Amino acid sequence: MNPNSAEISDEFLARLKQDLVSRRVERGMALLEDHRQLLASFDPEKKNAGRFAGYLAQWVDLGFERNGLVKGIVALFSKAARAHLPLEDYLYLRMAEGMVAMSEESTDEAIRHFDFVLSLDHETADQELVAIANFWKGRCLRMKGEYDQARGFAIKGRDLALQLGHQPMAAVMRVLESWLFFQKGDAKQAIDILQETEAVLSETDDYLTLGNIHSSYGRIARRQGRYQHAIDSFTSAISLYKKRDPQHRNVARTLNNMAYVKRLIALQLRRKIDADAARRRKAAVRGRASNGQGKPQYRNRFEQLREAALAELAEAAAIYQQYEYHHGLGSVNLNYAYLYLDNGDLEQAEAAAKTSFRLAEEKRDYILMARARMLRCMIENARVEEGIGESTEPGNHARLAQDFAHEAIDLAKHTQNRRLLAHTYIWQGLTHCNRFFDDPDAARLCYDQVITLSKGDHADSAWEDLQTLKAKVLRGGNVNPTLRAWSQGSVGDKTFQQISEEFAELIIPKVWEREGRKVSRVAARLSVSPKKVRRILNRVGLRKPRGE
Repeated sequence: MNPNSAEISDEFLARLKQDLVSRRVERGMALLEDHRQLLASFDPEKKNAGRFAGYLAQWVDLGFERNGLVKGIVALFSKAARAHLPLEDYLYLRMAEGMVAMSEESTDEAIRHFDFVLSLDHETADQELVAIANFWKGRCLRMKGEYDQARGFAIKGRDLALQLGHQPMAAVMRVLESWLFFQKGDAKQAIDILQETEAVLSETDDYLTLGNIHSSYGRIARRQGRYQHAIDSFTSAISLYKKRDPQHRNVARTLNNMAYVKRLIALQLRRKIDADAARRRKAAVRGRASNGQGKPQYRNRFEQLREAALAELAEAAAIYQQYEYHHGLGSVNLNYAYLYLDNGDLEQAEAAAKTSFRLAEEKRDYILMARARMLRCMIENARVEEGIGESTEPGNHARLAQDFAHEAIDLAKHTQNRRLLAHTYIWQGLTHCNRFFDDPDAARLCYDQVITLSKGDHADSAWEDLQTLKAKVLRGGNVNPTLRAWSQGSVGDKTFQQISEEFAELIIPKVWEREGRKVSRVAARLSVSPKKVRRILNRVGLRKPRGE
């Protein structure tokens, strides 16, 4: 034991804890500054050493210095020092280790620490500790895309905090709960929770959580297509984050989101520019006068938005580099790749998408890996449509697009992100529709998967991609002449029973093919008897009657 190290008094810890649960952030951080000597001469064998490490982890999570501070403190606890820790001190130490792992994107390792704490929840009277363990595990599960489990742990943490009378602490946990509702498609419930938590936390100086609330407003608005509202919310979030730390990681995240929204607005303007150009060309063909170069304000605004997006991505990348944060840097590279793809710079788009995937793969970040592979699919499809490389290696880019689509789907299936999985199926369908494969029937199967997964709820540009797929599927399909005649009321002298039987002969064989030629699956899908399915298939010559 170091005789020169400062004591960690019960009173000091009690004050730190009370400021934490009440979200009195400036006061708690000033208290830590007043005890800076504890950090300079920390002794893991002193009384309350493990508990202090756990509290410090929570304060660093709130913005007091960087994560390396906690990592250095935890490293001082030798195996021998750990063996002499009281149970609650040891649990707090494991919480600190979990927080370090969480901040370094090692979510499985972090969950192991939190699970250990939760496995002994009945052995400790410190229910604040148990509440935080549930909350932090929920955060890790959200990072992994396991939204159902994440919500369960967020709710457990929130309920414990409320039972203890810590409403501000519970409000922080409800922000995570709100985001998980949003990921499940319930934007209204998500906004209601955010507004309730904002009312509670507006009485505090917890600028990080308040910033998270406004960032969530922005993400919701973006997905709903209310882009200016999203930008306003992101601007508010950045202002709040910077009150705590101008270089905080959440500033970078929000700049990245802002850049993505500006890209979406730029795409809208480009469609207007293209439509305007098409009208001028049509007018010229008809011999009518055109109004010159179209609307210059569209082009000027388009360029401004792209430049602003690129500048925001550069600023975000510089902040993320300080933290060596793989997910953030991967997301920035993904947005760079989208901007390059939009501009037709396929080589730079491919390079940025590769970087994004590499960063994601190092942390087994399935969500980002799936997005990066989906983007590679988009790039290869662009090459197919432009005919790049087709003269030397026909079909190479088409097959690469197909491979990337399959991989994106497999990666998305490791998560519970339905929107992401739906978007990967959209691009698999668009790949089936490219000019090399030209397979609208296969694309239609993908379209059906998307509709089943998304239930009409699509994110951002995914809606435009879905409309493109829908148009290609419908344009590529041939309507059966009999169905076309019936749709016009032309039924001849057939009875309704005869029409029903004829319709069954049309539809059952198609469903049979889709269901892997399994009679039982067709019967279950259409709610008809297996006997009728076999009879129809026999009648149209697709199955031989038994005994032949």
